[in-house]
Amino acid sequence: MKILKGLFFSILALVALFFLIALFLPQAAHLDRSMSTTASPETVYGLVDGFKRFNEWSPWANIDPATKYTYSGPETGVGARMEWASDNPDVGNGSQEVIAVEPGRRVTSKLDFGMDNPTTATISLVPEGTGTRVTWTLDTDLSGSLLGRYFGLALDHMVGPDYEQGLARLKAVAESTTPANAPPISAPATPADASVQPADAVSPTVHETPVPPIPQ
Repeated sequence: MKILKGLFFSILALVALFFLIALFLPQAAHLDRSMSTTASPETVYGLVDGFKRFNEWSPWANIDPATKYTYSGPETGVGARMEWASDNPDVGNGSQEVIAVEPGRRVTSKLDFGMDNPTTATISLVPEGTGTRVTWTLDTDLSGSLLGRYFGLALDHMVGPDYEQGLARLKAVAESTTPANAPPISAPATPADASVQPADAVSPTVHETPVPPIPQ
């Protein structure tokens, strides 16, 4: 009986210590990754504003090909929304919704994974020469979750590699995308043969020789 009682109090002490430590852990977690691309900010922005092209570069798109996606709201800008549902625990269920944009420079989305921790992801674009410096950040508020604060300590290790993979894929897609305002490429003009006249060339004017009057 004394052994069981001692074991109970030991476990109780460990639980209390677990929560006591959590009180002193950071109440927010931050993650960021960056990459440079030769693509213009306008080209990259067209890939990250909204979610219609998100799975072309998302690091999670190929985990479960059976994932179901639902899109709502406008296609781009504030209110654009994507929901996903998967039986794969590595994908699960959740949603993303654009909550703020700075056209050509920044897109911020609210993420919902079914937890109570407010989480946002931001993609920022800064011109770099003729290309772009892209930074992808993740911020989550852990003030209301003592258990979540332990997760915050591992956030960089757990999600960082996914962000690196996603940015590498975004770079590849952006650099293979032709900007919408790029001028069309036409074949070089062939010099015209001077001896050949165009079909619509003006014919030389024919002057009639006047007939002299008949003597009377």
